[in-house]
Amino acid sequence: MMKTELLNQEIKYEGWQLSPHWIYKNFKIQGDATVAFKGECEVKLTEMVDIEDVINNEPIYSKSMLSFISEQFNVGLVEGVFRQRLLICTIKEALERRGIFPVRSGDDLFVDGKKLTVSIATKSLTSILIHTGINIDSTGAPVKACGLCNDLGITDIDEFALEILKNYSEEIDDIIMASTKVRGV
Repeated sequence: MMKTELLNQEIKYEGWQLSPHWIYKNFKIQGDATVAFKGECEVKLTEMVDIEDVINNEPIYSKSMLSFISEQFNVGLVEGVFRQRLLICTIKEALERRGIFPVRSGDDLFVDGKKLTVSIATKSLTSILIHTGINIDSTGAPVKACGLCNDLGITDIDEFALEILKNYSEEIDDIIMASTKVRGV
Protein backbone atom coordinates (compact mmCIF):
# COMPACT_ATOMS: atom_id res chain seq x y z
CA MET A 1 0.00 0.00 0.00
CA MET A 2 1.20 3.46 -0.92
CA LYS A 3 1.52 5.71 2.12
CA THR A 4 1.04 9.45 1.69
CA GLU A 5 1.53 12.56 3.75
CA LEU A 6 1.19 16.30 3.25
CA LEU A 7 4.11 17.76 5.18
CA ASN A 8 3.34 20.81 7.31
CA GLN A 9 6.78 22.35 7.04
CA GLU A 10 8.14 24.41 4.15
CA ILE A 11 11.07 22.71 2.43
CA LYS A 12 13.32 24.23 -0.19
CA TYR A 13 13.66 21.56 -2.88
CA GLU A 14 17.23 21.50 -4.16
CA GLY A 15 17.42 18.11 -5.85
CA TRP A 16 19.48 16.26 -3.23
CA GLN A 17 16.23 15.20 -1.53
CA LEU A 18 15.65 12.82 -4.44
CA SER A 19 17.64 10.10 -2.71
CA PRO A 20 16.94 6.64 -1.31
CA HIS A 21 15.11 6.56 2.01
CA TRP A 22 14.88 10.37 2.27
CA ILE A 23 11.20 10.02 3.21
CA TYR A 24 11.88 7.24 5.74
CA LYS A 25 14.90 8.94 7.35
CA ASN A 26 13.25 12.35 7.67
CA PHE A 27 9.57 11.53 8.24
CA LYS A 28 9.61 7.90 9.47
CA ILE A 29 7.37 6.70 6.62
CA GLN A 30 8.72 3.31 5.56
CA GLY A 31 7.98 1.54 2.29
CA ASP A 32 6.24 2.85 -0.82
CA ALA A 33 5.42 6.46 -0.02
CA THR A 34 4.64 9.83 -1.57
CA VAL A 35 4.95 13.10 0.32
CA ALA A 36 3.96 16.61 -0.73
CA PHE A 37 5.32 19.91 0.55
CA LYS A 38 5.53 23.57 -0.37
CA GLY A 39 8.58 25.75 -0.69
CA GLU A 40 11.05 27.41 -2.99
CA CYS A 41 12.64 25.21 -5.65
CA GLU A 42 16.19 25.74 -6.84
CA VAL A 43 17.96 22.84 -8.51
CA LYS A 44 21.45 23.71 -9.69
CA LEU A 45 23.12 21.76 -12.48
CA THR A 46 25.32 19.93 -9.95
CA GLU A 47 22.21 18.37 -8.35
CA MET A 48 20.37 17.60 -11.61
CA VAL A 49 19.30 14.03 -12.29
CA ASP A 50 18.07 14.87 -15.80
CA ILE A 51 21.22 14.70 -17.94
CA GLU A 52 19.43 16.41 -20.84
CA ASP A 53 18.83 19.47 -18.62
CA VAL A 54 22.51 19.46 -17.64
CA ILE A 55 23.66 19.28 -21.27
CA ASN A 56 21.25 22.10 -22.18
CA ASN A 57 22.36 24.16 -19.15
CA GLU A 58 18.78 24.38 -17.81
CA PRO A 59 18.68 24.74 -14.01
CA ILE A 60 15.27 24.81 -12.30
CA TYR A 61 13.89 27.64 -10.22
CA SER A 62 10.48 28.53 -8.78
CA LYS A 63 9.79 31.08 -6.06
CA SER A 64 7.15 28.72 -4.64
CA MET A 65 6.43 25.16 -5.67
CA LEU A 66 4.20 22.28 -4.58
CA SER A 67 6.55 19.31 -4.66
CA PHE A 68 5.79 15.61 -4.60
CA ILE A 69 8.52 13.11 -3.82
CA SER A 70 7.72 9.43 -4.21
CA GLU A 71 9.85 6.41 -3.41
CA GLN A 72 8.62 3.02 -4.59
CA PHE A 73 10.35 -0.31 -4.13
CA ASN A 74 10.59 -3.48 -6.25
CA VAL A 75 10.01 -1.46 -9.42
CA GLY A 76 12.24 -1.12 -12.48
CA LEU A 77 13.09 2.21 -14.08
CA VAL A 78 10.71 1.84 -17.04
CA GLU A 79 7.80 1.06 -14.67
CA GLY A 80 8.99 3.98 -12.55
CA VAL A 81 8.65 6.31 -15.55
CA PHE A 82 5.15 4.90 -16.16
CA ARG A 83 4.31 5.71 -12.54
CA GLN A 84 5.77 9.21 -12.96
CA ARG A 85 3.53 9.76 -15.99
CA LEU A 86 0.56 8.45 -13.97
CA LEU A 87 1.30 11.12 -11.33
CA ILE A 88 1.36 13.79 -14.05
CA CYS A 89 -1.98 12.50 -15.42
CA THR A 90 -3.42 12.56 -11.88
CA ILE A 91 -2.39 16.21 -11.55
CA LYS A 92 -3.86 16.98 -14.99
CA GLU A 93 -7.19 15.42 -13.96
CA ALA A 94 -7.24 17.44 -10.70
CA LEU A 95 -6.73 20.63 -12.71
CA GLU A 96 -9.44 19.65 -15.20
CA ARG A 97 -11.91 19.19 -12.33
CA ARG A 98 -11.21 22.86 -11.56
CA GLY A 99 -11.88 23.97 -15.14
CA ILE A 100 -8.21 24.25 -16.13
CA PHE A 101 -7.18 22.19 -19.16
CA PRO A 102 -3.41 21.83 -19.38
CA VAL A 103 -1.61 20.19 -22.29
CA ARG A 104 0.59 17.23 -21.37
CA SER A 105 3.83 16.71 -23.26
CA GLY A 106 5.60 13.67 -21.86
CA ASP A 107 6.10 14.35 -18.17
CA ASP A 108 5.36 18.09 -18.36
CA LEU A 109 2.13 20.10 -18.14
CA PHE A 110 1.67 23.42 -19.94
CA VAL A 111 -1.07 26.04 -19.72
CA ASP A 112 -1.24 28.52 -22.61
CA GLY A 113 2.24 27.46 -23.67
CA LYS A 114 3.69 28.17 -20.23
CA LYS A 115 5.35 25.42 -18.21
CA LEU A 116 3.46 24.50 -15.04
CA THR A 117 5.42 21.45 -13.85
CA VAL A 118 8.82 19.84 -13.60
CA SER A 119 9.23 16.11 -13.18
CA ILE A 120 11.87 13.40 -13.15
CA ALA A 121 12.04 9.70 -12.34
CA THR A 122 15.24 7.87 -11.54
CA LYS A 123 16.40 4.62 -9.98
CA SER A 124 18.44 4.02 -6.86
CA LEU A 125 19.93 0.69 -5.84
CA THR A 126 16.75 -0.19 -3.94
CA SER A 127 13.90 1.88 -5.40
CA ILE A 128 12.60 4.27 -7.99
CA LEU A 129 12.41 7.92 -7.04
CA ILE A 130 10.08 10.53 -8.51
CA HIS A 131 10.02 14.29 -8.03
CA THR A 132 7.21 16.30 -9.55
CA GLY A 133 6.85 19.99 -8.84
CA ILE A 134 3.97 22.30 -9.68
CA ASN A 135 4.68 26.02 -9.70
CA ILE A 136 2.64 27.91 -7.13
CA ASP A 137 4.33 31.22 -7.96
CA SER A 138 6.51 31.06 -11.08
CA THR A 139 8.21 34.42 -10.49
CA GLY A 140 11.87 34.16 -11.50
CA ALA A 141 11.54 30.90 -13.45
CA PRO A 142 14.22 30.57 -16.17
CA VAL A 143 11.56 29.56 -18.76
CA LYS A 144 8.09 30.80 -19.69
CA ALA A 145 6.14 29.41 -16.74
CA CYS A 146 2.85 29.76 -14.92
CA GLY A 147 1.78 29.08 -11.35
CA LEU A 148 -1.23 27.70 -9.53
CA CYS A 149 -1.92 30.88 -7.53
CA ASN A 150 -0.66 33.80 -9.57
CA ASP A 151 -1.88 32.53 -12.97
CA LEU A 152 -4.53 29.84 -12.45
CA GLY A 153 -6.36 31.11 -9.36
CA ILE A 154 -5.91 27.96 -7.28
CA THR A 155 -5.40 29.18 -3.74
CA ASP A 156 -6.15 26.15 -1.55
CA ILE A 157 -2.86 24.41 -2.26
CA ASP A 158 -3.19 21.97 0.67
CA GLU A 159 -6.58 20.72 -0.53
CA PHE A 160 -5.21 20.37 -4.08
CA ALA A 161 -2.16 18.44 -2.79
CA LEU A 162 -4.29 16.09 -0.66
CA GLU A 163 -6.53 15.31 -3.64
CA ILE A 164 -3.51 14.40 -5.77
CA LEU A 165 -1.92 12.29 -3.02
CA LYS A 166 -5.18 10.40 -2.46
CA ASN A 167 -5.95 9.79 -6.12
CA TYR A 168 -2.38 8.80 -7.04
CA SER A 169 -2.00 6.34 -4.15
CA GLU A 170 -5.42 4.82 -4.83
CA GLU A 171 -4.54 4.39 -8.52
CA ILE A 172 -1.22 2.67 -7.73
CA ASP A 173 -2.87 0.41 -5.14
CA ASP A 174 -5.72 -0.41 -7.55
CA ILE A 175 -3.27 -1.33 -10.34
CA ILE A 176 -1.43 -3.70 -8.02
CA MET A 177 -4.70 -5.21 -6.81
CA ALA A 178 -5.97 -5.59 -10.40
CA SER A 179 -2.87 -7.63 -11.22
CA THR A 180 -3.86 -10.21 -8.56
CA LYS A 181 -7.33 -11.01 -9.90
CA VAL A 182 -6.51 -12.52 -13.28
CA ARG A 183 -5.45 -16.02 -14.17
CA GLY A 184 -2.47 -16.60 -16.37
CA VAL A 185 -2.97 -17.83 -19.94
